[in-house]
Amino acid sequence: MAEPAATVLDVRDLKTVFRTRGGEVHAVNDVSFHLKRGELLGVVGESGSGKSVTMMSLLRLLPSPPADIRGGKVLLDGRDLLAMSDDELRSVRGAKVGFVFQDPMTSLNPVFTLGDQIMEPLIKHMRLSRSQAQARAIELLELVGIPGAAQRLHQYPHQFSGGMRQRVMIAIALACDPDVLIADEPTTALDVTIQAQILELVKELRRKLGMAIIWITHDLGVIAGIADRVMVMYGGQVVEHAPVRELFANPQHPYTRALLQTIPRITGPRTTRLKVIEGQPPILTGPLTACPFRARCEHRFDTCDAVNPPRRAIDGAPIGLGHDVACHWVAPARQEAAHA
Repeated sequence: MAEPAATVLDVRDLKTVFRTRGGEVHAVNDVSFHLKRGELLGVVGESGSGKSVTMMSLLRLLPSPPADIRGGKVLLDGRDLLAMSDDELRSVRGAKVGFVFQDPMTSLNPVFTLGDQIMEPLIKHMRLSRSQAQARAIELLELVGIPGAAQRLHQYPHQFSGGMRQRVMIAIALACDPDVLIADEPTTALDVTIQAQILELVKELRRKLGMAIIWITHDLGVIAGIADRVMVMYGGQVVEHAPVRELFANPQHPYTRALLQTIPRITGPRTTRLKVIEGQPPILTGPLTACPFRARCEHRFDTCDAVNPPRRAIDGAPIGLGHDVACHWVAPARQEAAHA
């Protein structure tokens, strides 16, 4: 029997605040999760839910000020990234943790060749010579499915299509064989055909390399096909977490259910209107003292206005290992609230 995979990333009670003229925006509120080697964790939620800010906080990529990481731990193989010096953290970025951003055209430098941009982390982190780095860069371009890699190494970003540029971004993120790859909505700006190609590429790379992946998206349809576990975020916090099959078969939080109902269906009459989630995301200019979803929730009751619900396991497993949800309405939380 195979041994369970080791935990490579352990995030505990992460808090991030933005200091603005209008007050402090509490963008990330006590977010906790873990990631095992070879696992893909999907992070979903609408714009403004805190997905990208959470992941950028892990590597302290947010400008400070205005961003201020107020608490928590980010343990990568047991070392706390938040306690590292800037020099130590620079040795982790790109080497131990790769990051694929949403828009490759704004992430790639337009005045440097793609070869130079792929070779930079190889020379810096892996101490390769320029000729060794160039050979590795060609291998990486071939790995992500770019034909004529040796020739295209000397081309510039504007000479590549959007899908090809995203493949280059993945190649850069994979350059130093990181333990964790964070992909921040990497297919959002691409058409559906290229999206499908990128998703297949990620599946293949995961099989070949066995790395852990965090995939950030607002598209539950994408998550259904690639993730092992799903973390649903709203109001800067985790509102539901479950294995992917369990989440789709048995969603518990009203927000998760609402997200699933907004997925377009190919069955049913053509006149069926898409469902929408009425209302707007919360304004987070202060600590959360109540449920952030209460204004948009059809199951709202008095406790929702008074207490921000903690995450509770609904399957008996420890928080983060099974199915857990932060909601007063979900039993047994609803029963506990009724007797409080």
